[in-house]
Amino acid sequence: MRNGVTIGQAAAFVGVTVKTVRHYHKLGLVTEPERDSAGYRRYGSAELLRLVQVRTLAAAGVPLADIEPLLDADADQFATALAEVGRQLTERIEELTARRDTLHRLSDGNRALLPDRAVAMLERMPSLGFPEAEVAATREGWVLARALVPDGFDDYLTDVEHAIEDPDFVALLRRGVEAAAWAPDDPRNEDLANEMIEHYLANPAHLRIVTGMQARTEAATRYQLIAHHGHEPTSTAGVLGALVETKLRAAGIHIPR
Repeated sequence: MRNGVTIGQAAAFVGVTVKTVRHYHKLGLVTEPERDSAGYRRYGSAELLRLVQVRTLAAAGVPLADIEPLLDADADQFATALAEVGRQLTERIEELTARRDTLHRLSDGNRALLPDRAVAMLERMPSLGFPEAEVAATREGWVLARALVPDGFDDYLTDVEHAIEDPDFVALLRRGVEAAAWAPDDPRNEDLANEMIEHYLANPAHLRIVTGMQARTEAATRYQLIAHHGHEPTSTAGVLGALVETKLRAAGIHIPR
């Protein structure tokens, strides 16, 4: 064994660190040599070969826990086990590719969290007269809605796509944005809420924007989280929203409480 090499030399020859060699010993993947008469552990050709085999399999993606059975397997078992490792690696590659694509989409924060058709509407909002703050609030609300009611979000987007082609509806929404500058007790809130109710009741397709997703929730909690996101109850937006909901309920429209 005096012709063997030290653990540091063995690690360097194989292309790993001393810490890695010790870890292989701890897992029982490579037998730790006995000490020689001088008190040194010397790695001979058998230990170096085993280190190379373990290092190669680990670098190929084989979990350390699976390496020992592989090294002791016959040719058929070895081929079958490697095929399974290959399948697992393919799954990981697909998952990592999807993550990479998501990272690319993060360069446009909207596209990472919303479908392209939603992004297109957000990009169109400024040309319809909505300020950037309202676009940002809409974005947040849609991200939340998609997460909480995923099976209803596509239908919701379809309703919004159709509704924003109606100038009267867009004008009404803009007035709602402008109302944020009013005092919560401003009497104009009542008048605007009445106009909104009249419009919704006269246009059932537009009313679905308010009622569509909440019908798919199993409890009122999700609806409340979506509908009132970013609105303090005592703010003008909160007061106006509450007025609209109250008037819709009075008209026989189901709105969760």
